[in-house]
Amino acid sequence: MKSKRFIVMLGFMSMFAACVQQPGADDHGWATVTSILESIVPPKFPENEFSILEFGAIPNVNADSKPAIEKAIEACVLVSGGKVIVPSGHYFFKGPIHLQSNIHLHISEGAYLSFSQEPSDYLPVVLTSWEGTRTYNYSPFIYAFGKSNVAITGTGTIDGNAGGVFNQWQKGQKKDQQLLRQMNNDNIPLEKRVFGSDHFLRPQLIQFYNCKNVLMQDVTILDAPFWCVHLVFSKNIVVDHLTFDSQQLNNDGVDVESCEDVLIKNVLFNNNDDNISIKAGRDREGRELGRPSRNIVVRNCQFKGHNAFAVGSEMSGGVSQVFVENCNFRGKVNNNGIYLKSNKDRGGKISDIYVRNVTFGQAGAAILIDSDYKNEGEGLPPRFENIHIENICAEEVGRAIQIKGTEEEPVDGVFLTNIVIQKAGKAVSIENAINVKMDRVTINGQIYQNKTIPSVN
Repeated sequence: MKSKRFIVMLGFMSMFAACVQQPGADDHGWATVTSILESIVPPKFPENEFSILEFGAIPNVNADSKPAIEKAIEACVLVSGGKVIVPSGHYFFKGPIHLQSNIHLHISEGAYLSFSQEPSDYLPVVLTSWEGTRTYNYSPFIYAFGKSNVAITGTGTIDGNAGGVFNQWQKGQKKDQQLLRQMNNDNIPLEKRVFGSDHFLRPQLIQFYNCKNVLMQDVTILDAPFWCVHLVFSKNIVVDHLTFDSQQLNNDGVDVESCEDVLIKNVLFNNNDDNISIKAGRDREGRELGRPSRNIVVRNCQFKGHNAFAVGSEMSGGVSQVFVENCNFRGKVNNNGIYLKSNKDRGGKISDIYVRNVTFGQAGAAILIDSDYKNEGEGLPPRFENIHIENICAEEVGRAIQIKGTEEEPVDGVFLTNIVIQKAGKAVSIENAINVKMDRVTINGQIYQNKTIPSVN
């Protein structure tokens, strides 16, 4: 697997060097990355090891290995933690795996984990977050709540196997989706927001909720029921060398919600939704909790699928200090490359976003900042400010640069430097924005040099 990654990266880096590594803008805050990375320390574990085979797991798709892995985790906890090993083979789990503190789940080369598609197997409900609102719902397939020092590593595969029952739930989820959002805005107590049985909010595949010191490394992730890797209210996280091929509905790759000190690097994405999305809660609850996402570094990732890198659309608690660099396309990005999104009833602020050295082949839009996502909402427009994007190259896009603020909260401060879009159906569209500066921006051969747009309505 490593050699394939290296060969692919060589191909992309040759285009990257030819196209975007030109003199960039001033520092603009990039020095902050050093201190962020110094504060992110992967967890360490005792040397104890427990194979799930020792507790009755059978590498057979017709045998339930859930009891065995639960016993292995319990035994590991009794000796203050260590490594729980899933050896090579195909293992079936009739229900979720709940991780504990100081547990390192290692999915060995050749190990394949698949999960039940019977919704009742994921009951009783657990505390989770669904599209930015806290609720009690079906358990994520792999779940850690309030834990510290937790890891999932190894070159094996986690398959959500969600192409059946859960894939059909989107047709019936609208009522529950609207009900949960109404509960949020009506300040319904959390203990009364109980979904689960007879409801249709799909669970996430992997979720770390209110955790600290988290590592995910090397595993391959397939076909989640909803979002793939969901990080919520957590801190000190490393996501490294994951591979995604997850094509079910709303299969975001990595969702970072109200988290701090996060490093995402060397990930191969192929997802049927946002590859990476940075979030911070939704609506009234998100604003009142005030739990931002901040101090996030994304490096050396390869994008493919729906949207490449997104902030939002649930960001009511605020997003800041996000740094994305040295990332490339793995083929066509069906929708948008760099996508900052929210709408008029979420409030919150997205600020201090830095992106540099990114290449795309084909995309719907190269750079899109949208305060009116899906044309929804009123009364509480979001605020976007201090966005720095430099050294970007795209071969062919529908839209090159689109910035859309609101009259109440115009986008304030977008600095675009050394952008090369070889072919675009539409070059530049700017609405309700101030202090937009373009320096060495080339679209369809037209150069936007030292161009400042002080106010556009």
